[in-house]
Amino acid sequence: MPPRSAGPQGTRLFSAEALRLQASEATPVTTGRASVHEPVLEGVGGELGGRRFSVRPGRQTIGRRGDNNIVIGDSSVSASHAWIMNQQGHYVIMNTLSTNGTFVNDQRVHESVLRHGDRIRLGQAEFVFLTRDPGASRSRWLPFALIGLVLLVAVAALAWWLL
Repeated sequence: MPPRSAGPQGTRLFSAEALRLQASEATPVTTGRASVHEPVLEGVGGELGGRRFSVRPGRQTIGRRGDNNIVIGDSSVSASHAWIMNQQGHYVIMNTLSTNGTFVNDQRVHESVLRHGDRIRLGQAEFVFLTRDPGASRSRWLPFALIGLVLLVAVAALAWWLL
């Protein structure tokens, strides 16, 4: 079914069947991780494929209008479509009365806590939420921790031997 005329924010309206069909034709998600410093929304398929949008602490607005923090130039995305907020260490996406809805892992949501690998759909624009790799920062410090432990044991053994 083709899109209907524009909604109240100038958003093209799509039937549920058209959205499902579009979602089933999406390209596979890449398995890359975000930077160690901040999570990202990575576009999946179409013009957004592979594009990364940084998700910073605080509240970020997402939509078609140019004054949003994350601007999506897709007519199925509302002018002010959703917010992503950091609440107590967790990122949450909140739909802001968009015409075509906000979906996380194919479930329509008003508000949802995001986890690494979650698929987010705003209208026909699809993303995957990638968080920093917690193992990356841990593994970077592991050699230093082991060296420190060995030195501590050596100093303790030397002190015990001298007493």
